[in-house]
Amino acid sequence: MAQGDKSAYTDKQKRQAEHIEDSYEKRGVSHNEAEKRAWATVNKQDGGGKKSGSGRKSSK
Repeated sequence: MAQGDKSAYTDKQKRQAEHIEDSYEKRGVSHNEAEKRAWATVNKQDGGGKKSGSGRKSSK
């Protein structure tokens, strides 16, 4: 892994990051850069890490 502990992520988020990383590598991006971009994408989509449903405000 590039940086940090990825244990706070769900299995689904880890699979998504791996798939995104593979996509970048197929387009010629280096492994390290692809990994950074993949995790940045997952963080942007989900806000990073596991989230508990209880007590979270909805953004209406």
